[in-house]
Formats: sequence, C-alpha cells, structure tokens
Amino acid sequence: MNKFLQDAQDYLPILLQGAVTTAGIAFCALVIATLFGLVLALMRYSGIGVLSWTARSFVNIVRGIPILVQLFYIYFVLPDFGIDLTAFQAGAIGLGIAYSCYMAENFRAGLEAVDKGQVEAAQSIGMSWVLTMRRVVLPQAFRTVLPPYGNTMIMLLKDTSQASVITVAEITFQGKMLAASTFENMTVYTLVAGLYLAFSVPLFLLASYLERRFGKK
Repeated sequence: MNKFLQDAQDYLPILLQGAVTTAGIAFCALVIATLFGLVLALMRYSGIGVLSWTARSFVNIVRGIPILVQLFYIYFVLPDFGIDLTAFQAGAIGLGIAYSCYMAENFRAGLEAVDKGQVEAAQSIGMSWVLTMRRVVLPQAFRTVLPPYGNTMIMLLKDTSQASVITVAEITFQGKMLAASTFENMTVYTLVAGLYLAFSVPLFLLASYLERRFGKK
C-alpha cells in the first residue's frame, strides 16, 4: 500500500496533464455533437423529403462505422486532401461527428414526443415553423431528451480514450506511456480508472440533478 501511494505521487502529475486534455477534447466534442446532432434532428423532423433523407442517410452511415476507423480517417486520410489537423482537433471532430448521430436520435425522439396537436395549434394562430420550434416544441423536447442526453454525455467522456490511438495525449495515452516505461501496470491503470471515475461521478450527479429539476414530470 505504501508503495502504491508513493508511486501514485510520482505518476499522478503526468496523468493529470492527460486529464486536462481529456476534459478539453470531451468538451469540444460535446459541443460539436450537440449542435450538429440538433441540426440533424431538425432536418429529420422538418418533413422536407431531401433534408430528412440526407440526415437519415448520414446518421446511418456514421453509426455503421467504428469510431476508431473514423478517427483514423480524419487524422491520416484527410491530409491527402489538403486538410491537416492536429491530433487534438481530429479527436474532437471525430468524436463530435460520431456522437452527433446518437444525439440526433435522442433529439428526434424528444421532438416526436411533442403532441402534434400543439404544433398544429401554434401554426393555426400564425406562428412560423421557426417560432413554433422555439416556443412550443423545443422546450418540451428538452425535458424528454435530458435522461438520454446525460447518458450519451458520459459515454462520450469515456470514449475520449479512443483518441489515444491517434496520439492525443489524454489520460489513456499517458497511462500507456507510463505503464510501458515503468511496468507498474496495476498502479498506473488503477489511477487511470480512478481519474475517469472522478470525471464521471460529477456528470452522473449533474445529469441526475438536471433530470429532477427540468425533466419530464
């Protein structure tokens, strides 16, 4: 136990550097996933054939490709087309796009849960489609979406570990480097697991609070 604590003091500063990167990439990917996912959901909900088909096709294609392959493609293939991204940028964009499809399905379920009669009533009094979305549909959909949104957010955080394959220096990458150089696998990966848990627990609590505070009654 004493050796574990001593090693932890030596290794934690290095792993915490990775934790900062993990937090940054998770935040950027979450913003991309949320905004793009909402756009895709609105395209599906719009009732316009071309937009709905485009969004549905995109979601199905992206969900059918493993996240690792998407990250490899963005980081290693896009430079052939003149698009050079840093490992951090590729990781954030790749995770953001991948999770935007899951967010889109969450948002679409929330939008479709709103009573169609309310939409028709809003439009019958002269509200435009945009105003109906903003004042009638989205506030109600938000409450329905909260539980799956919280779960998806936590899944995204944990999947930041996949960015280590394109050399993003997040927690898992730093842990692998430490374990390879020290051979202290048990200590290193226990600390890595503990750091992910330290990130996840506050998110569990935040998601639970938001669901109680704003969730569907």
